[in-house]
Amino acid sequence: MEAETVALMTLESPDALVLLTAKGHVAHWSKGAQSIFGYSEQEAAGQHWETLSVPADQAIEPGLHIQETLSLGTVTYEAVRRRKDGSLLYVDVTTKLVRTANLEPMVLSAEKDVTTIKVLRDAKLMEARFRDLLESTPDGIVMANPTGHIVIANSQAERLFGYSEGELRGRSVDALLPERYRKAHVGHRSNYFLQPRKRAMGSGLDLSGLRKDGSEFPIEISLSPLRTEESAFVMSAIRDISERKRFEKALQEKNLELANANQAKDRFLASMSHELRTPLNAIIGFTGTLLMKLPGPLNDEQQKQLKTVQSSARHLLALINDLLDVSKIEAGKVELHLEAVDARALLDEVADTLQPQAISKGLTLAVQGPALGSMIHTDRRALSQIVLNLAGNALKFTERGYVRLILAPGVNGAATIHIEDTGIGISKDDQGKLFGAFSRVRNERPDAPEGTGLGLHLSQKLAELLGGKIVFRSESGKGSTFSLMLPGD
Repeated sequence: MEAETVALMTLESPDALVLLTAKGHVAHWSKGAQSIFGYSEQEAAGQHWETLSVPADQAIEPGLHIQETLSLGTVTYEAVRRRKDGSLLYVDVTTKLVRTANLEPMVLSAEKDVTTIKVLRDAKLMEARFRDLLESTPDGIVMANPTGHIVIANSQAERLFGYSEGELRGRSVDALLPERYRKAHVGHRSNYFLQPRKRAMGSGLDLSGLRKDGSEFPIEISLSPLRTEESAFVMSAIRDISERKRFEKALQEKNLELANANQAKDRFLASMSHELRTPLNAIIGFTGTLLMKLPGPLNDEQQKQLKTVQSSARHLLALINDLLDVSKIEAGKVELHLEAVDARALLDEVADTLQPQAISKGLTLAVQGPALGSMIHTDRRALSQIVLNLAGNALKFTERGYVRLILAPGVNGAATIHIEDTGIGISKDDQGKLFGAFSRVRNERPDAPEGTGLGLHLSQKLAELLGGKIVFRSESGKGSTFSLMLPGD
């Protein structure tokens, strides 16, 4: 009867009773051990105690305690254990040397879960030291011990998660996170205690908090390690960022709306090339016919008014052409046709086109550079448009002196084309915005030439499509040099 009573007590004890071999393998696993640690007797049998329920940072301790028990006969100590689900707990351990019928030495380990007792003890200590300080902070503060149990939470944290005063004490900190985060969080927390360090607010991953009523809300957490004479803790400062997330979402939606509207605009303008250009070309064509007096003679006033119409129509057509070209680039509808291009010949063609304009202003327009060895691999139309824009600007803003188109071949087919002038130059205040869309240089002269404000912006966009870029140097009143730098093969 006495043996049956002992067996019943052993079987039904709420404490974990574990019989270990001298090498630390599980030989017996009680119901209490199954209840506390989560492993069935079949799962635990034959497993090494170190790999079964001991945290990685304390793996060496069980072996030492077993050896100490085999030497002294009995040992008592406090330890941290790991459950099957990865969560941690505190246990009071008493080990005793026992021998089997054939005198084989074994170690009987009786382990009592004292997590709640330790949490309450730590909570009393930490509240006495830090309660007033934690209550003065605007964020929710939760302080947890190495097993992940909350020892203290300020009133801001309690309100944040929907708990009443003192209700968070003793709970696992994992309970404040949705289920999908908990498994990973157990590993993160264990690693954090192995290498504790400060982590600033916003430096971690986006997380969600879980309120007592089951609702979720976005949070931001900063972590700080705290060590006392008794134990180590981690202090979490928790901030509800619901308002910021709503603002960010609204901003993203607005940005998406703007992006969609901008794409729709680009698609519209890119597809409206014919519809916008055709009527203007008709106006310019018929105005030219009238100015040539083919339908009949004109008086001076009619001729003056028709020239104004013609000039305005050409100006508007230039603006529309630039706008459409920029829209095509932004919409990704520009197709490049790369081929071998004689850069010197192209500069000569541009100079021939602009020569009447130079002569009318009394300017010298010249091309410099080698006549041979100037082949580059690029898109001819885009290159011609860039040089026309840059040289046209140079002529427009130069009243006396010269404009030079200078070719400087590089290695492996690279080349730089300089457009140099003795014009009005560009002030330092205007240089920073020169390549912006619709940006125009300020000029106090009443007869300053007009511009669309798109020429340089378009030219830079085309240069980027060709893999190059445009740089410049300029000084107000002393001319400018714009350089188109094209890559080689």
